Amino acid sequence: MSKTQSTMVELGTVAPPFELVDVVSGKAIGRDDVAAGMPGLLVMFICVHCPYVKHLEAELARIGVDYEGKIGIAAISSNDIVAYPQDGPDEMKAQAERLGFRFPYLFDETQEVARSYDAACTPDFFLFDAEMKLVYRGQLDSSRPRRGDAGNDLPVNGEDLRKALDEVIAGKTPSPDQRFSIGCNIKWRES
Repeated sequence: MSKTQSTMVELGTVAPPFELVDVVSGKAIGRDDVAAGMPGLLVMFICVHCPYVKHLEAELARIGVDYEGKIGIAAISSNDIVAYPQDGPDEMKAQAERLGFRFPYLFDETQEVARSYDAACTPDFFLFDAEMKLVYRGQLDSSRPRRGDAGNDLPVNGEDLRKALDEVIAGKTPSPDQRFSIGCNIKWRES
């Protein structure tokens, strides 16, 4: 488990467009499809095998339920599936169905979307306002998975991300005082 921090992309950055296949429905879904009619857009870079994602995947599912119809949400997996076949579309679909994800789970086979977002780790969260400007990038909450001497026993409650989501839905801008996300590095393909 290699611990990697999110890059903390500059606030105000515009959400790069994307169109990727949803592993559950098999349909191509784009940024504007997810954000249509919503006060904002949450893009989450996650995967199947990462212990950091496993630690909080049930909370991601709860966020999908709690915020369905209130804000656009999409999850994207960009890992190299040649080196990490457990992160492939079939396994992604099984994860989404097991957890009851209420948002599209998109496969970024070329890794171009992860690069365009400057995503660095799983999980990595990017929240945009109605103008598709970045207003939050940071941790879900302060909990960390227990591995050896690392981690903590704090509850997985999504408090940091939920607060930012609530502020965007209310038409407010989240505080710029944000703490980076920590997770496994995105598994980039060797060129």
